[in-house]
Amino acid sequence: MEIMILVDENDNPIGEMEKMEAHRKGLLHRAFSGFVINKKKELLIQRRALGKYHNPGIWANTVCSHPRPGESVIDGVQRRVTEELGFTAEFTYIDKFIYKAEFSNGLTEHELDHVCVANYNGEEIILNPDEVAAVRWISHADLEKEIAANPNSFSYWLKEILKLGIIDDKF
Repeated sequence: MEIMILVDENDNPIGEMEKMEAHRKGLLHRAFSGFVINKKKELLIQRRALGKYHNPGIWANTVCSHPRPGESVIDGVQRRVTEELGFTAEFTYIDKFIYKAEFSNGLTEHELDHVCVANYNGEEIILNPDEVAAVRWISHADLEKEIAANPNSFSYWLKEILKLGIIDDKF
């Protein structure tokens, strides 16, 4: 059972709750979105595994998840890149924002999302098939074009981060 940190709008912890219950109730919780960028200034994006509880099979940023109670955002994003993609990365904190998105399966993502960026160090990428169906490198311009042409193929939070310009100067 995965426990999430419930927060107020200033990111102050106000409680903890099991992940699916928090998503059913649409409660604001701490999350992170990690972006890994290579030397060509391309972003590593992942296609979410088909077995994911929401947004299966869509393209998202390199990793996204929730820090565990007692775990920092940076430690959480570093843990998830290893769990999902099999390599290590040194992430830097960039910014945070709040979003709320309701999904057709009755779940709601209401997240205070911390955005972190890392440079790719060349380690082999080993996909965890329970989490990731595929990965690919993409330029900022090509990502914007693909989102414009097929918006439903990309995660809400990735589109929101790009719209807000949070990582524009990173790739």
